[in-house]
Amino acid sequence: MMGETVDQRFERLSRDRIQRPLPKRFYKSVTVTEQLGIALDGRSVKTPLKAALVLPSSTLAEAVAAEWDAQVEFINPHAMPLTKLANTAIDRAVAEKSKIAAEILEFAGSDMVCYRAESPSGLVLRQNTHWDPIITWAKSDLKASFEPTTTITHKRQSTAALRSLEAHIVALDPFSLVAVHSLTTLTGSALLATMVAAEKIPADTAWAAANVDEDWQIGTWGEDAEATARRKGRLNEFSGCANFVKLARIRP
Repeated sequence: MMGETVDQRFERLSRDRIQRPLPKRFYKSVTVTEQLGIALDGRSVKTPLKAALVLPSSTLAEAVAAEWDAQVEFINPHAMPLTKLANTAIDRAVAEKSKIAAEILEFAGSDMVCYRAESPSGLVLRQNTHWDPIITWAKSDLKASFEPTTTITHKRQSTAALRSLEAHIVALDPFSLVAVHSLTTLTGSALLATMVAAEKIPADTAWAAANVDEDWQIGTWGEDAEATARRKGRLNEFSGCANFVKLARIRP
């Protein structure tokens, strides 16, 4: 449509894909091209904005190809998380880079790992155990000193800390940037997301850190079926993002 931004067009096309019936699988073979693109019966796959779906590593290309090959009767985008992230990286991470970085930094301004409980002691211990290493890593590796607080009101982080994180974020390649953005929205922590993308923390340890408060509530009040189902969906997305950035970084 005329007057649409890249972001608006991408969202409209993605929404249309979700709302319309799933297309039937129309291809027999899926291959990775010499340029690390994906071909269906020899025809190159395009992103929603009609760019070539070309991946930065052979390992990611093979994994994306496997998602296409795993479709049986219908093509279900929800079962293709790596493809979805790759599309977003190609279509949005360059044109909308400043916007994506700003959204990540907005989370960082009130990062989850900086807001601590004063009690009970068991929760305080869990938060310190899981979150202190993230704060320490940001300070040592990113030169970004974030300060935790036990107040419920917003604590403004230093301009120097936010600028150091920003310098790291804007230097990310498009595929890592998209992964960090997705991980940030899933966990509520830009610092944790950045640490995962840098492969400085195991995925299972990061997931535990992202769910300290929720796990404490479950231990205290028990599980809720709907919340458990939502958490399972979040875990699938989280694992997909962590795997995506790892595969994208591997070079042949």
